Amino acid sequence: MSFIDDNFLLETKAAQRLYHEHAKDMPIIDYHCHLPPEDIAKDRKFENLTKIWLEGDHYKWRAMRTNGVPEKYCTGDADDYAKFEKWAATVPYTMRNPLYHWTHMELKRPFGIQKILKPETSREIYDAATQMLQTDEFSVRGILKQMNVKVICTTDDPVDSLEHHKKIMAEDFGIQVRPAFRCDKILSVESPDVFVPYVQKLGEASGISIGNYQQLLDALKNRHDYFHEMGCRLSDHGLETMYAEAYTEEEIKKIFEKGLNKQAVSREEMMKFRSAMLEQMALMDNEKGWTQQFHLGALRNNNSRMMRELGADTGFDSIGDFDVARPLAKFLDKLDNSNQLTKTILYNLNPSQNELYATMIGNFNDGSTPGKIQYGSAWWFLDQKDGMEKQMNALSNMGLLSRFVGMLTDSRSFLSYPRHEYFRRILCNLIGNDVESGQLPASEMEWLGQMVENICYNNAKSYFNF
Repeated sequence: MSFIDDNFLLETKAAQRLYHEHAKDMPIIDYHCHLPPEDIAKDRKFENLTKIWLEGDHYKWRAMRTNGVPEKYCTGDADDYAKFEKWAATVPYTMRNPLYHWTHMELKRPFGIQKILKPETSREIYDAATQMLQTDEFSVRGILKQMNVKVICTTDDPVDSLEHHKKIMAEDFGIQVRPAFRCDKILSVESPDVFVPYVQKLGEASGISIGNYQQLLDALKNRHDYFHEMGCRLSDHGLETMYAEAYTEEEIKKIFEKGLNKQAVSREEMMKFRSAMLEQMALMDNEKGWTQQFHLGALRNNNSRMMRELGADTGFDSIGDFDVARPLAKFLDKLDNSNQLTKTILYNLNPSQNELYATMIGNFNDGSTPGKIQYGSAWWFLDQKDGMEKQMNALSNMGLLSRFVGMLTDSRSFLSYPRHEYFRRILCNLIGNDVESGQLPASEMEWLGQMVENICYNNAKSYFNF
């Protein structure tokens, strides 16, 4: 019997029935990911398994470094097969890390490879997968179709031209590829080396010369409008914590001018500026009926030496512990108080705060949309079996799991779609075990099956109106 068999993670007959009859064949809406739209537009064929599997994957780099692999085999200039050999040698050491499951699930789908990856099998697996990657079925679009993906929302900066999205839209290859509005850099008013060049780029992209705060808002609105025309229906923010400081418009005008002129901005001024910008973007989202997403709780770029050498998003981030509840409630309440709170998804990275987030969403669900305020799927360090179960248990206990919009990849790899299968198996096992233990009625399997289908696909389709 192979390691990842048909009933992998499905511990009971009820779980197996729910997965095979209701979850397995549901389409995928990947409403948040970091896939490069250029690769989709060009329908890229990857040269080999290393190119598609190890480039940009800081999860794997992190494991390899921990296993004593030098940096040249992670992000450096070692040849592709040498990098793959180091990964294959690391895989046996990842047992009980989710990478061990993901690795073998991604070999099984889409490649159909069911051998265990280790040094003894590395060459055989590398050659077999690389050969398949040269065929049309294993181009980027071919893989997406194999995995039954219907919608992809990429993550895009407001200054992006979206030229690749235009090409994809014109060709209409059967899968929607939509941009998502990610405007984190505009918050960096305290960092002139980031803020000033970014404001200039925003001005160039919008065709508006930005010399004051109102012109900044006009430029952001211009790009927000453009993204909407290009099919964008979601924004996203990656924050340590929510910002909800009291401020006046006059204060924000002066803080912006200080930032633009490379003058020192205090922490208090930074907090006020970030609060103002998040509120303004939330108002834009509400006006257009977008969904706003907040990824909260990451302590990023902790290793300053590696930040200097490799840049951001290379595997040196961790879970943060911040004051979350009060500013988050204050931010949402201010928008709700004026009936300008749009659909919102909150993602939590600190598992000690699961119940905090699960109860926070209930404060602002108003009956206008099922699950209007969502507790988002287990994210980053938590998108593994234990983390997913804890997120779904917290949501079940404090809210309505049945209205959950389900899983996303949050990935830079086109081979990450088995994470949806991973999630679905864990979901079905959670519910199926409750049926077998008598905590849910076996007589309601038809409804439970519908609930599974909704969480896997239907809820997201309805929520985002895709």
